[in-house]
Amino acid sequence: MHYECHPLGVGRLGSLAALVIVTLSTACGGTAPAPPPGSELHLGVDLPLSGSEARGAVPALYGVRFFVQTHPTLDGFTVSVRTADDASGGVPNPKRGAANLRGFLADPALVAMIGPYDAAVARLEIPIANEAGLAMVSPATSNPCLTRNVFTPALLNPSRTDISCKAAGLPSAADLRPAHTNNFFRLTTTDDLQGAAVADYTFQKLHLLRVAVISDHETYGQGLAYAFAARFTSQGGTIVGRFDLGPTSRDATTFLRNAKAAGAQAIYYGGDTRPGGCEIRAEMRAMFPAGEATPFLGGDGIAEDPACVAAAGANSAGIFASVPLVNADSKPGAATTIHDFKRTFGSTRDYGPYTLLAYDATAVLYAALDRAIQGAGGHLPSRASVTHEVAQTSGLAGATGPLGFDAAGDTTNRTVSIFEAVGSDPRARWNLVDAVDYSARLPY
Repeated sequence: MHYECHPLGVGRLGSLAALVIVTLSTACGGTAPAPPPGSELHLGVDLPLSGSEARGAVPALYGVRFFVQTHPTLDGFTVSVRTADDASGGVPNPKRGAANLRGFLADPALVAMIGPYDAAVARLEIPIANEAGLAMVSPATSNPCLTRNVFTPALLNPSRTDISCKAAGLPSAADLRPAHTNNFFRLTTTDDLQGAAVADYTFQKLHLLRVAVISDHETYGQGLAYAFAARFTSQGGTIVGRFDLGPTSRDATTFLRNAKAAGAQAIYYGGDTRPGGCEIRAEMRAMFPAGEATPFLGGDGIAEDPACVAAAGANSAGIFASVPLVNADSKPGAATTIHDFKRTFGSTRDYGPYTLLAYDATAVLYAALDRAIQGAGGHLPSRASVTHEVAQTSGLAGATGPLGFDAAGDTTNRTVSIFEAVGSDPRARWNLVDAVDYSARLPY
């Protein structure tokens, strides 16, 4: 990989130094002619850079920019980023994302993209990019049906049968790939593993045996609830009650009272923070011992969300929630990269949970592009060749750990991080309390 053929070029790679040792000799060996002076290579970035998701997406963009700023050339090409905001009216907009993607495709120098951030946007973008052979590497999306045809595997469904994507009301991975090849890859793991991970944490670390489960009447929340309940019972726990909030009435008071009578030691909530979500935590205070004495458990729909803490009010301590990603802050090998990033950008708001995942997504593309450029004799590679090389990624040294993909495009670093809210201040940072790693063995 040809950044600069001297020690400074190697040093600047930080966590990717091992990759450079392996590939630098090829890049510097002159096996392919250099491209004409001034040749450019473009990477697209499509994220919700405004509105409700910007809090996480903008720091992800900065992760991409940081990698490119510190690695401005690749095999003689100058690398630049083309950014697009797929939010409209404050929320991610699939149609806007599709329009952004078509703009990327109109640029002949744009050979791959990072994004999207949101599953609904991904469902509209993947087929368009698939027909064009454009590689997409997402640092954030976790819906199972983006990469497979089963929404919930049998062992993560209390009825012990697969729930297909179609049954869940979603298109399957096959439906999203008209070219019948895969072009979509991601560095977050899937939502079903969130429910399983929290179940393992609840049973093995919190040592609780009886939990009541609530979901929010949405596909995402119900999937989390199914996976939690199935995994918790397989570990030896008991689900003492199951309740789905109605589409209009979101009052869980009666269910909570019945759950208390049935001996519930915690409540698992599958859903997001929107009205009726973390208000449940506030309602629990009148019926259950407060705080950590009766945990309130959930997924990334509530994790690290100031609005959830605000809604829970005085009962916000003891909220535990999963995020389907590696927490880079817990990785000693990422410390130098994080330090350099914060020194470069200068504001704690510029760094977020997806910053180093986006940084690693860029690293994946650089490594794939290096191989594709070499295969093209030093010329700008085809989009299809870049996609092929991304699919070969395995064991690449990244800031968040070894980077690689299975045949479906899912990360092989299947880690779920679990955080706890620390008190009633919505601005307070949540504490990492556990990381459940399914890389070696899936829970189904």
